[in-house]
Amino acid sequence: MSRVQRALRAPDLPASIAFHSKLTCTEPAELCDGYADFAITDPPLELVLIQGTPDEDTRTDHLGVEVDTTEAARAATTRLADQGLATDVENDTTCCYALQDKVWVHGPGQEPWEAYVVKADADSLAKQKSSTCCTDTPVTGAGPAAPVEAGGYCP
Repeated sequence: MSRVQRALRAPDLPASIAFHSKLTCTEPAELCDGYADFAITDPPLELVLIQGTPDEDTRTDHLGVEVDTTEAARAATTRLADQGLATDVENDTTCCYALQDKVWVHGPGQEPWEAYVVKADADSLAKQKSSTCCTDTPVTGAGPAAPVEAGGYCP
């Protein structure tokens, strides 16, 4: 099942987790240092909260579409390139505590979008190479560090 992702950079991560839990009637599926991931089933949405800095307002970090397989991520790459969009492919990259294959494109307002598949859990929030997701994230001491009982993986 595909689902849309919205990643927000939040200056007060615990307050944002509490707010979005109430808003969506869903607890995070995954809590890690500087990171929370909500797997909302109705409507299908992956809501990601990333620790921001205290001097900024909550803002969109990036948007995405999660797909089920590497083949689907590759098909998205081909389709987007065939439509004339500039693509940036990242295979076997670590981002947001997951090993992923993905392709990035930017909308007309330069908003970053990714089509991605999660291949495995990882022990890092930060990316292995520089791009849009999870950059400039103050992680140490930035929020909850334990996984929730319902699931999820955190180092």
